[in-house]
Amino acid sequence: MKCSYCGCLESKVTDSRETTHDSIRRRRECLACGKRFTTYEFVDKEQLAVIKNNGLRRPFELLKIRAGIDKACEKRSIPVERIDKLLSDLEHKLYSSLDSEITTKEIGKLVMQELKNLDDVAYIRFASVYQKFADVASFIDFINEQCKECNE
Repeated sequence: MKCSYCGCLESKVTDSRETTHDSIRRRRECLACGKRFTTYEFVDKEQLAVIKNNGLRRPFELLKIRAGIDKACEKRSIPVERIDKLLSDLEHKLYSSLDSEITTKEIGKLVMQELKNLDDVAYIRFASVYQKFADVASFIDFINEQCKECNE
């Protein structure tokens, strides 16, 4: 494994732990510079295709979802571990379905479900981008609808 500090290819594993859903976290120490860094090993999965709104198919990229979730959670006191768990659970749901293709709308709905359980403000922030509200009135209607569901 290449050291992220000096680029040396020689390192030793100092700690190894299983994480959620088919990955292993390893702490490594570079044999050249002595600095420590973390790597993750993942099971190689069959590639999932995402069907965009315009019909194009693209490979699934968890980092794109992470960027949206990070933006929605910005300046909220949500531990990184909870966001990581949300992403891990989401990825597990997507790959454990029998489909090898999924639409961006389905992904958006899954992310919204997960965020709703995590943080109300992050959920509304994500929804405001995902739902593409035409105006303030439609945004207010959406929030009022969510409040009705919470009170039921």
